[in-house]
Amino acid sequence: MDLVEKGIEFEQRKISLKTTNERIVASKEVKSLILGINEIYKKTKNPDLMDIMKRLTVIKRKIEKRLKLQITI
Repeated sequence: MDLVEKGIEFEQRKISLKTTNERIVASKEVKSLILGINEIYKKTKNPDLMDIMKRLTVIKRKIEKRLKLQITI
């Protein structure tokens, strides 16, 4: 359950992604958390894990949207 705790901590953390590098690191971190929690979810089918993954995915999409804006300018 260490991944679940890290996921909740990441979700509650105040994220100030001012540089592109910070956004890339945060995106990779949240992606690894989602994939790890997904492996646990496949075994247990716990609906709470699915809720955590959905919330983390929303955060990840926001980060990646800002990354794509930076690259296209």
